Formats: sequence, C-alpha cells, structure tokens
Amino acid sequence: MPDAPALDERPTTRPADAPDVDRAAASSATASVPARAAVSVRVASRLRELATFGFVGGIAFVVDVGVYNLLRLTLLDDKPIGAKVISVIVATAVAWLGNRYLTFRADRGRAVLKEAVVFGLVNVGGLAIASLCLFVSHYVLGHTSQLADNIAANGVGLVLGTAFRYVAYRWFVFAPATADAR
Repeated sequence: MPDAPALDERPTTRPADAPDVDRAAASSATASVPARAAVSVRVASRLRELATFGFVGGIAFVVDVGVYNLLRLTLLDDKPIGAKVISVIVATAVAWLGNRYLTFRADRGRAVLKEAVVFGLVNVGGLAIASLCLFVSHYVLGHTSQLADNIAANGVGLVLGTAFRYVAYRWFVFAPATADAR
C-alpha cells in the first residue's frame, strides 16, 4: 500500500475555483469563535438578570399596591398619604431583598447596611424621576386628568425610573466588590 501523505506534505496549490482565503484570516475567524461564545454567555447572563430584575420589581409593585389598599381599607382609611408612605417602604424592603438575594446575588460585596442605604437613595432617585414626569405633564403641559396623571407617573415615570434603578443597582448598589474593599 502506498503511504498516505503526511499532513505537512499536502500540496500548497488549490483548485482554480477555490476562494482566495488568507490563512491568517481563517485562523482569526476560528479564534473569534470562543470570543463570540463568551459574548453570548454574557448576553444570556444579562438577559436572565433583567428578567429576574423585572420579576422582583413586579413582586414589589404587587406588595406596594396590596399594602396600600389593605391599609386604606383598615387602619389608615382616612390617611392615603400615610398609607402610601408605608406601602412604599415595605415594597422597597421587598425589592432590596429580592434584588440582593436573586437578581444581583453574585455581585453584592459591600456591607449590608451601606448597601441598604444606597439602595434607598437610588429608590428616592427613581421616585423623583416619576414625580418629575407627573409634574411636567400636570403643571407644565396642563394634562390634568386622572388618566394623564397615571400615564405620566405610572407609565412614563415608571419606565424611566425603572431604567434608572436598574443601572444604578448594577453599578452602585450591587457592584462587585474590589479586592481592597473586602
């Protein structure tokens, strides 16, 4: 039997109809496959994080509305502002726990009390965004109906406030701890 040519002994000529492929480009393309896989893993991880963030936010929203209505129907039937303050505090605590232990569980690194304070401040910022949307709609643009107020505060304000909260949670509240901070 004739010996098969070794891998190094392959002819270097190619058929006339073969595409002109540079070997460096070909090896670069195969080297980028792991890089693309790493990017897709990061994207999938971020999408899971966003889904969990949305889930936790949904739970906090239900808690906010539920506690508010429960208080209005019982203990604070004539104090809507007091009921809202209490419901927001309870919902913020639920959101902090959910985000700390579910959404950003791998990234938390600072002291719990400091993290809770920064979380609270970020939520004040999100509330300020929603309030600003309501202010602009109601007082500047003159849209004073109940529907317009709800769209401004609970539609536009909620979306912008939630986007702000997510970014702030990711980079300030639950940012991975640096080696010197541990």
